[in-house]
Amino acid sequence: MNLDNPLLILRNQISAIDSKLISLLSERRSLAEAVAHAKEKINHPIKDKERERELLASLIEQGKELNLDGYYVTRLFKTIIEDSVLTQQALLQNKLNNIRQSARIAFLGPKGSYSHIAARQYASRNFEHLIEYSCHNFQDICTHVETDQADFAILPIENTSSGAINEVYDLLQHTSLSIVGELTIPIEHCILVSCDTKLMNIQTVYSHPQPFQQCSQFLNSFPTWKFEYCESTAAAMKKISLLNSPNAAALGSEAGGLLYSLHALEKEIANQQQNITRFIVLSQKPIEVTHQIPAKTTLIMATGQQSGALVEALLVFREHNIVITKLESRPINGNPWEEMFYLDVQINVTDVAMKSALKALEDITRSQKILGCYPSENLIPV
Repeated sequence: MNLDNPLLILRNQISAIDSKLISLLSERRSLAEAVAHAKEKINHPIKDKERERELLASLIEQGKELNLDGYYVTRLFKTIIEDSVLTQQALLQNKLNNIRQSARIAFLGPKGSYSHIAARQYASRNFEHLIEYSCHNFQDICTHVETDQADFAILPIENTSSGAINEVYDLLQHTSLSIVGELTIPIEHCILVSCDTKLMNIQTVYSHPQPFQQCSQFLNSFPTWKFEYCESTAAAMKKISLLNSPNAAALGSEAGGLLYSLHALEKEIANQQQNITRFIVLSQKPIEVTHQIPAKTTLIMATGQQSGALVEALLVFREHNIVITKLESRPINGNPWEEMFYLDVQINVTDVAMKSALKALEDITRSQKILGCYPSENLIPV
């Protein structure tokens, strides 16, 4: 190793600074946990928007003095502040609900699937030990938790590109499980291959139906390609690894592909640059959500078929100043032309306004069911 190499010297200096940054981030997270305990004692909200504004304004000014632009500073500390808030939320929630240190989590597909990545991300913030259960389909995931083979189920519920995942919404009508959490992960689809090849050589692409939808514009550029559906993106990667053919490719994540010794032939091929999937977490029992953190409640309701029935129900939420963040409809099995409506609302189910709204809905809906109240992890930055 040539220590006189100026590039090597500079890289070593950067690596030393990076090590210091990692150490400081760890120290900052420890302090965030101490802040959570302090806020718990005085019943102070975890998310303090005024404090965030003051902090960002101060950091931007400090950055300008050091020739760092405000956008760079804001983007960097937005991630750090979000981690701090989510860490504090998890600490209070785990204490309130006596969450165990280990958990069994069921997810879709073998290791390397997006659901597997989501399961690990959720576990990293809430548990010290994770036992993974790979499942073949969404129903299998729910059954694992319903029969006590697993503690939690991770299910994708919607995507910014392809929209709602109807099969999961339909499962929620009938399962006895409760939604206890949510998380979002960026989806970065790639064309993955097992050997040296070119796009023009590919004949068949394997993946789950959702990625095909999300990458339709890119895929339409290759009309001769044949598409084969798999149970998950990871199952597709595993198949490509076994085939080891220059004529076959998988559609999935680069990180997942590495687990199967695949490399990305083409990256960032989704229709939308901001391609994000929202996952929900289910368990046998509902959880209690402290009023110190932002909460979200998901419910389903069936209205009558008379004119204005849905509008009348939605007005109840407006009258109680409750924000609806999601409204989705699905047909009711066995009842032709009738629909069930799914709603996400930004409020704790134990809030007085929510209780009053649910009471009012009893008189104008045929049925209603709370699917879960859980911490909201879709944090809106200041």
